Amino acid sequence: MGKINIMSTAEDFADQFLRVTKQYLPHVAHLCLISTFLEDGIRMWFQWGEQRDYINSTWNCGYFLASIFVFINLFGQLSGCILVLSRNFVQYACFGLFGIIALQTIAYSILWDLKFLNIVGTALIILVAIGFKTKLAALTLVIWLFGINIYFNAFWTIPVYKPMHDFLRYDFFQTMSVIGGLLLVVALGPGGVSMDEKKKEW
Repeated sequence: MGKINIMSTAEDFADQFLRVTKQYLPHVAHLCLISTFLEDGIRMWFQWGEQRDYINSTWNCGYFLASIFVFINLFGQLSGCILVLSRNFVQYACFGLFGIIALQTIAYSILWDLKFLNIVGTALIILVAIGFKTKLAALTLVIWLFGINIYFNAFWTIPVYKPMHDFLRYDFFQTMSVIGGLLLVVALGPGGVSMDEKKKEW
């Protein structure tokens, strides 16, 4: 009985949070979603020389081609972010940003390591995936991820000249993009095939 009351209270809190923030939540979610690209595009501007030298030394392609690569990343990411935030040509902007991800994955030889948050995080992810108590699970996962992100990816505590600063900053904004997607789930609700929607038919 106590567990049911706690769940009911939590759901009421989630609904109240949604009512208060419904007008602003999609905008915050969109900003979080593109935060990785926005941060990386700005970083390309301020670290133009370092990025160009890294690509040149890695691929031995010459300064001209390396500069073209940096420009494509800078322009592609910033213009894609502007289009998404202004709700213009969003589909094309998303395709462009996806292309940037593919390009960077090859150029920077990014190897993805599987990272498991823990049992709690995994359980919340499963709940969101199957669409059970979706808004509550997504909101809880947002809070959970945000706390983990602040704790483990605190790039601002590392001196700028150390490589770990860039690694942590990249992971930080990647996580913020995931949080943005979850905020959209909180704001817009689950899809038609979710358990929450199917329950309405039962």
